[in-house]
Amino acid sequence: MTSKRATGLVWHELMMWHDTTPLAGFMKSGRGIIEPDEPSESPASKRRIKNLLDVSGLTEQLVSIKPRPATEAELLRVHTSGYIDAIRRRSAGDGGDAALDFPGGETPFGPGGFDIAALAVGGILEAVDAIVLGRIRNAYALVRPPGHHAEADHGFGFCMFNNAALAARHAQQRHGLRRIAILDWDVHHGNGAERIFWQDPDVLTLSIHQAGCYPALSGALTANGGGPGEGHNLNIPLPPGSGEGAYLATMERVIVPALQRFDPQMIVVACGFDAGAYDPQGRMMLSSRSFREMTRLVMSAAAGCDDRILFTHEGGYHRPSVPFFGLAAIEQLSGLHGTVSDPFEPLIRAMPYQGLQPHQDAVISTAEQLLPRIRPHQDRS
Repeated sequence: MTSKRATGLVWHELMMWHDTTPLAGFMKSGRGIIEPDEPSESPASKRRIKNLLDVSGLTEQLVSIKPRPATEAELLRVHTSGYIDAIRRRSAGDGGDAALDFPGGETPFGPGGFDIAALAVGGILEAVDAIVLGRIRNAYALVRPPGHHAEADHGFGFCMFNNAALAARHAQQRHGLRRIAILDWDVHHGNGAERIFWQDPDVLTLSIHQAGCYPALSGALTANGGGPGEGHNLNIPLPPGSGEGAYLATMERVIVPALQRFDPQMIVVACGFDAGAYDPQGRMMLSSRSFREMTRLVMSAAAGCDDRILFTHEGGYHRPSVPFFGLAAIEQLSGLHGTVSDPFEPLIRAMPYQGLQPHQDAVISTAEQLLPRIRPHQDRS
């Protein structure tokens, strides 16, 4: 099926072979830290999303996007040659840590890890091509390794290459789009895009994350971009314990107005599901309905860019519930409804304090005051 109204799906089993074993959460095992049976950034929840798509009847109604390895020239749009060479050398041997010498950024990978990470990037770039050329309406890239913590010259926090940033640069340099928005709602701060586009007025970077969670001392409200890009980085660090009320208020009062003001030609969503209520890496309370509604709100802001939206899969570490979150987001993107329901939804919705709380509202109100700093594109041409 190929249709302008269809949703694409990037998937390849090889990406599930990405090896992160010696991690116990974000830490190395040893010295009393016991490595779990399966590391946090594992293939299990991603495979299960694909399983749910298959069983619910959605896979056959989506457009399959076959990934191919990203070229070195494509990776160089965001990453340094020294970093790419270092990952390639380690990949040809026994693997290593993509964080290189950067402290606290553990990003282990096994033999062949470069090839798998390049395949993930290439699949995302193929999705950009399909969206911009009008073969599909939007797409979900169910890939690993994730990308949103990776910076230009080193990996960080499980992430080797910055998938969303590479998608943005591809849309600009291959297709001539100028204004790209990257929205990151992973529970951890989207530090990679922030750093990469810090001085770029043509890329709006937005991050909704748990305050002070990861990376440490990252993602403050006051970090708004520099030089020509001043005002075009917006962080909303929500307090721990935020539920659907806080997230939807953030989307409605900050994210949608920011997108409308910036008027992007394409929106890339770095889609983490670790703000889910049971996730071990965060302390938020979202459900599948929350992610469905957040997706709907992004889509409502995309009319000006011909509905060009690309989701790139990021975090999400509670293997039983995360797949239902992914299914909900893809159902909303595609307008399709499968045959599988989420058993966690009523449990999460019944949790106390799901509504917007005063201390959460205060953060959102402060973020609203930053919206005028985003320069409408007619003022930047």
